[in-house]
Amino acid sequence: MLQELSVEAWIQQRRSNLDEARRSAAEIISTIQKEGDAALLRMARKYEPDLESISVTREEIDSAYDEVDDILVESLIEAEVRITRFHERQKDHDLWLEEVEPGITLGVKTTPLDRVGLYIPGRRAAYPSTVLMNAIPAKVAGVPDMCACSPPPILPLTLVALDIVGVTEIYRMGGAQAVAAMALGTQSIKPVRKIVGPGNAYVTAAKMLLREEAEIDFPAGPSEIGIIADSSANPEFIAIDILAQSEHDPDAACILVTPDKNLVEKVKEEISRLMQELPRTDIITEALTHSGYIVTPDIPGAVSVMNGIAPEHLSIVVQDSLPVLSAVKNAGSIFVGPYAPVAAGDYASGTNHVLPTAGYAATYSGLNVSHFCKTSTVQIITKTGLEAIGDVIENIADAEGLTAHARSVRIRRSFR
Repeated sequence: MLQELSVEAWIQQRRSNLDEARRSAAEIISTIQKEGDAALLRMARKYEPDLESISVTREEIDSAYDEVDDILVESLIEAEVRITRFHERQKDHDLWLEEVEPGITLGVKTTPLDRVGLYIPGRRAAYPSTVLMNAIPAKVAGVPDMCACSPPPILPLTLVALDIVGVTEIYRMGGAQAVAAMALGTQSIKPVRKIVGPGNAYVTAAKMLLREEAEIDFPAGPSEIGIIADSSANPEFIAIDILAQSEHDPDAACILVTPDKNLVEKVKEEISRLMQELPRTDIITEALTHSGYIVTPDIPGAVSVMNGIAPEHLSIVVQDSLPVLSAVKNAGSIFVGPYAPVAAGDYASGTNHVLPTAGYAATYSGLNVSHFCKTSTVQIITKTGLEAIGDVIENIADAEGLTAHARSVRIRRSFR
């Protein structure tokens, strides 16, 4: 059940999992680097003993549709439309140029990455929503080549979602080994430029260890929610949101920050009652051991505490929500009001649910189109433009002792 926590205790326990996972992840990375496909197949066979290949065939993808209800397929397609609509608004122009003064035109050229890897969690459940969240911003950005990895056995629902978004290069592998294979490449897997997607502590640790080989989105480990609430909040709504995050993973965690101690007690009662109606109680019970509450003097104090926590998901359930929203600085995705459950963002509102965890929302943004692009600055300069800035360049270059820099301008300025 919920325990009283401090900000320091919360951050420490969220990041300690990563520290412990780094050693194991490093060993797995070394094994993949040495053995490649053979190691990947051996590891996959622990979960699918008769497996002949880590690659998923077109026939397997097609047959997956036979095992997924048509209504669910339609729901995934509708979610894809909503998520695409939101991410289209994030897209930058491929090239913009502006003449800032006579003879000097500046701009930015945006180019999609040429190949990315998508990590899709699995094994405990199918996560078709994460397929959509990973692949759609990459598609909107214009990434031409994507592969996806998910722990074996990959469920039909995951394969259908991957097909809906157009990803057909799919591998049966999970954990740190999947990250290593995508970053380093193997005999059959081309290395990628970037790896995105949430995972357990081992996946996150591997992503962080391999950043010199392939860039990553951000540390995205076990799910979490922070809730700022006052006495106007519905305890049942808060309790079910806590349970919803808890059912993700035994390492998930939730924290309620409120000035109302009575609300904490009411939420505890609702959690006990609602848990009796849910099937994944073993996972929920474990997750709740990492969860807790903090009582603050007032709502501004609650906001200050939550900015220190920097949660993956932040729910704001207070009587006057807009000032609180304005004061929030650190959160992956924010849900405002009693009728904005985190599940809305998980599936169908259109925002992305791949988000930084363990306090990293203070540094990183959630997955978006810009994660799949790189930019180059552009300058188009005529002789008139160079003349306008020539003295500035030469003076600074000479002061730095970079004579050739200064001469590269003087030669041009004196050319007739």
